[in-house]
Amino acid sequence: MLILLRLAEDVITFQTLPSQRRRDIQQTLTQNMDSIFSFMLAILHINVEDYRKLKEEPGHELRAKAHCRVAVATLNTLAGYIDWVTLVHITSRNCQLLEMLCLLLSEAELQLEASECLLIALSRKGKLEERKPFMLLFNDVAIQYILSAAQSADGLAICPNSSKSQAVEVVERRYIFLKRLCQVLCALGFQLCSLVGSCPEVEVPENLSKYTEALLAFTTHSSQFLKSCTVSTWASLFRHDTLSKVPVVLEMAIKYLKVSTTNLVRAGFPSRQDSPSCVYSRVDFDSDEDFNSFFCTYRSQHGDVLRTLSRIVPVEAFQTAAEWLQFQIASPVDPGDTTSRTAEGLCSLMSPSVLQWDALTVFMECVMYQIFKSLDEEKLPIDQSMELLQAVLNYETRDPLILSCVLSNISALFPFVTHRPQYLPQVLYKLFNAVTFHIDSENKAPRGRAVKNVRRHACSAIIKICRDYPQFILPCFDMFYSHVKELFSSEAMLTFLEKCSQMEALVLISNQFKDFEKQKAFLDELMAPVVTQWTSEEMTSMLWDPVKFLSFVGADKVITEQREEGDTAGPNRGQ
Repeated sequence: MLILLRLAEDVITFQTLPSQRRRDIQQTLTQNMDSIFSFMLAILHINVEDYRKLKEEPGHELRAKAHCRVAVATLNTLAGYIDWVTLVHITSRNCQLLEMLCLLLSEAELQLEASECLLIALSRKGKLEERKPFMLLFNDVAIQYILSAAQSADGLAICPNSSKSQAVEVVERRYIFLKRLCQVLCALGFQLCSLVGSCPEVEVPENLSKYTEALLAFTTHSSQFLKSCTVSTWASLFRHDTLSKVPVVLEMAIKYLKVSTTNLVRAGFPSRQDSPSCVYSRVDFDSDEDFNSFFCTYRSQHGDVLRTLSRIVPVEAFQTAAEWLQFQIASPVDPGDTTSRTAEGLCSLMSPSVLQWDALTVFMECVMYQIFKSLDEEKLPIDQSMELLQAVLNYETRDPLILSCVLSNISALFPFVTHRPQYLPQVLYKLFNAVTFHIDSENKAPRGRAVKNVRRHACSAIIKICRDYPQFILPCFDMFYSHVKELFSSEAMLTFLEKCSQMEALVLISNQFKDFEKQKAFLDELMAPVVTQWTSEEMTSMLWDPVKFLSFVGADKVITEQREEGDTAGPNRGQ
C-alpha cells in the first residue's frame, strides 16, 4: 500500500520524476487501474473483516491492531488515487467503494480516513453523466450509516477534562472526523443539486429526509464552525428550482427557521465558559477577535438563507419572527453577572438580553422585508404586524443597547405601516424621543458611546423612512417641522450632526410638495440661521483672509499632548 501511494505521489501529487519517466509510469498505472482498484478493495475488505472479528476476542488485540494498520494504509492509498483516476473506477460495481467507505463511518479507528476518501470522491467535478452513480449514496444502507454518524456527532468529540478550569475538552481526531463528515454531507448536497433537474433520469431520492436530518444534526451541533459549514448547502437546497418545492425540504425549511432562533445568538467566545460552543471555539479560533470576525461572516451568510426561506415559506417565517419578538418583549432584562454589566448596572454587549435582542433583530431585518415583497397585498399579515408594532412601540427601556435593537425592529416592521397610516404619528414620536435619548443626568455632553449610537440610529431611521416613503410621510410634514423647530430651539439637546440629519429628513419630504414657490419658501426659512451666520461680518472677514482663517480654526497654534482647557478654536472648527 505504501509503495502504491508513493507511486501516485511521485507521478501525480508532487511530480518529482523526470517528465518522460513520469508519463510512462502514469500511463502504466492508468492501463492497470482496474486491477489496482480491485486489489486495494479486496485488501481493504479482508483486513476490515479480520479487524472486526479479532477486536471482539480477548487476547487478540495485537493482531486486530495489525489488520487495522493495513486498513488505514489502504484508505490513505485510496485517497491518493481517488482524486485523479477516471470516475468510472470510483463508481464501478454500483458504487461498491463508496458504499464500503460509508460502512466504515461507524468504525472509530477507520472513520476519519474513510470520511477523507468519501470527501475527495464527492468533491470531484466532471460530466454530469459520469457523476450520476453518486446518487446511489442515497440508498437505504449508505445514507443510514451517514445519518447515524451525524446524529451521534454532538457528544462524540468531547470528553471529561482532568483540568479543574474546564469540565470538558475536545478530542482532536474525533473533531476532525466530524468536520470531514460535515464536508462529505455538503459535497453530497452539491452533487444532488447539480444532478436533480439537470439529468432527466435523476429523480428526487426517496431517502432525502434522512439526508436533510443528517445535515440538520450538524446545523444544531454545539460547534459554531460545524454550523457554519452547512449554510451554503442549505442555501443551495432552498434555492433549487425542483428541490425547494419538495415537501421534505419545505418541512426542513420550517425546522431551519426554528433553529435560527438559537444559531443567530452570538455565543461561543473562546475566552468564556457560558456556552457549550466555547470548548470547540478554543480549538478553532485563536482569540475572541478571531471568533467575532468569523461569526459576522457566518451570520451574514445565515441571513441570506433566511431571506430565501422568507420567499418559500413566508407565513411560517412571519410566525417564527412574531413569536420570538413577543417572547423577547415579555422577557425581563437580564444584564448578566458583574463581568457582563456596565458600572451603572446597564447591559453591555455581552449581556444575555443584548445577545438575544441582537439575534432577534437580525432575524426580523432578514425576514420582514422579504415577506412584504413576496406576498400579494391581500395575503400580507397586516393586522398581526400592527399588533407586533404596537407592542414594540409600547416597550419602554432606558438601556441604550436594547433601545437600539428596538429601533431596528420598528424599521423592520415599517413597510407594513404603509397599509395602516394611523400608526405613523406613534412611530415618529418613538423615533423623535430616541433622537434626544439620554441616561438620567447625562443630557449634556460628553455622552457615552451607547447613548450616541442610539441617537444616531434614531436619526438614520428617520432619514431612511423619509427617503423611502416621502409621499407617505407628507401629510405629517407640519407636525414633523414643528417638532424639529422645538428641538432646534433647545440648544444643548442636539449636536450639529443630529440637527443636520433632521434638516435632511425635512428636505426629503419637501421634495414631494411639487410646488416650487412653497419649497423655496420652506428652504429659505430652514436655511435662514445658517445664511445669517455665514454672511456675518466676522465670518466673511475670516474667510477672505487666510491668516485669520488659520487662526480661527486654531491651525496656527502648537498642539501639545495635553489639550488645553481654553481651546477657543474647538467650537469654531466644529462650526
